[in-house]
Amino acid sequence: MLRLHFTAEDLLNITFASEPLPLVELGMAIVAWQRTDEPAVFGRWRGRVGRELPGRARPLLDLLRPDGDNPQFVEPYARTLEEGLAVVRDAGPLLTPDELHRVAARAPGSPSWVRALWAQDREAWDQLGGALRSAYEAVVAPHWPRIRQSFQADVAWRSRLLAAHGIKACLAGTHPLAAWSGTVLEVDGPPHYEVHLGGRGLLLMPSPFWTGRPLLAEGPDGPEGRFVLLYPALTPLPLVGPGPAQGALDALLGRTRAAVLQSLIEQRTTSELARDLDISLPSASEHTRTLRAAGLITTERDGKAVLHSVTGLGVDLLHSGG
Repeated sequence: MLRLHFTAEDLLNITFASEPLPLVELGMAIVAWQRTDEPAVFGRWRGRVGRELPGRARPLLDLLRPDGDNPQFVEPYARTLEEGLAVVRDAGPLLTPDELHRVAARAPGSPSWVRALWAQDREAWDQLGGALRSAYEAVVAPHWPRIRQSFQADVAWRSRLLAAHGIKACLAGTHPLAAWSGTVLEVDGPPHYEVHLGGRGLLLMPSPFWTGRPLLAEGPDGPEGRFVLLYPALTPLPLVGPGPAQGALDALLGRTRAAVLQSLIEQRTTSELARDLDISLPSASEHTRTLRAAGLITTERDGKAVLHSVTGLGVDLLHSGG
């Protein structure tokens, strides 16, 4: 379980990141490609990445593992690719033996290349730079407008949620398993990770690639500044349309998820949703799970049936964004 302890000062020091960051999103994309969850949403995208990812990028798999708990130097808070690559290279002399042991133990291949990085081998660092650049150009750059759209829509939605229902509702909506226990935000699932924020606050950063529970990391200002909480954006990349959205609701949720919300003005079962919208049953289940976590729908059981219906917050969103 992830447990984040907040003080009053922490709750007053929570803001959103201003934009998605190239190498952070690349790291999340490589991680998402290796994961197996949410196949109804990410399955086809993973297949496409598997075909398009250059062989030169494969060494990244030794550093970026599916659980997302990866060495932070590969995912710097830089606004451009070139700036990020420079930050990665400058981090070399600062890498510690403890981090080497941790990364080498997690690498699926031979740890020799990882050890060469920590030994400041020029060829190994050139290989890392080439891997980051080629992966970015194949997986992230062609979809950057859609990545920005997902990011901006999530921030807009959570800002609205914050204004209407407060910071606790805003943070609880970052994951279906997130809940508050007093001033502690808890997200179920392994591994156990407990952090006292100690007044440093949080910088909230949605990612359209990340599918796991929220990740906590040191922020751009280092040990004295805010932590970063990276969480799944409300609309994952595969659901963001390639062209301009038809309306504000489509931009926020994606066309299919917006249609699910619209249809739940009348109570429906998961099977009815799948049939009426011509989507698969697993896809309907994943959409309702995310909408429920965001507080837009509610779900209840009636015997064997699972019934979904829109909440007041969802109705408000439909009226304002349709």
